[in-house]
Amino acid sequence: METIEASSSSSENGFIKQKTSFHNEWRAYIDRLTPYTTYRWAAFSVLICLFLLRIMLAQGWYIICYFLGIYLLNMFLAFLTPKFTPSVADEEEDNDDEGPLLPTANNDAEFKPFIRRLPEFKFWYSSTKATLIALICSFIPALDVPVFWPILLIYFCLLFAITMRRQIQHMIQYRYVPFDFGKRRYQKSSSSTAAANDTVPSTFSTNDKDNL
Repeated sequence: METIEASSSSSENGFIKQKTSFHNEWRAYIDRLTPYTTYRWAAFSVLICLFLLRIMLAQGWYIICYFLGIYLLNMFLAFLTPKFTPSVADEEEDNDDEGPLLPTANNDAEFKPFIRRLPEFKFWYSSTKATLIALICSFIPALDVPVFWPILLIYFCLLFAITMRRQIQHMIQYRYVPFDFGKRRYQKSSSSTAAANDTVPSTFSTNDKDNL
């Protein structure tokens, strides 16, 4: 009995180690894809086109397509929404009267980065994984539920219009832009460069130059 229990525990430990090593290797591979934003979204575009082509050619699995559209819409809204709502942040600052306050002069020129509720990489990863799962589900006959697809399409378009209208109103109300287009880019000033050059000691003094 002891030998059987020892062998079972060793096999479980080996499976856990293999699972952990595979997870670490997968995470390392995914992390290496982080800087390649254009290529990642291009691959996602190809994948979503393949899924839509599969749906159009098969003339079925419309319910899977609808669920995927709702999921991608929720991911997109989380991508556009800030992590901290400005109204909540302002209320917390007004209620927080403990301790000294930092100077607030020139707040208009202060750099305030936009922190998303759903980061770009997680948005891409979740969308790609969901599209791949939906593509696999489109080959399972049991998931081909007969529905009237124009109703689903109209409902999805209405839902998209309502949610995007609310999102745009939220952006206008709290004056934030979730994209980098048209924003100020901070560059290294020439005065700091000149100051750095002035701090470099000269090789020859004035007396050495006269002697030369």
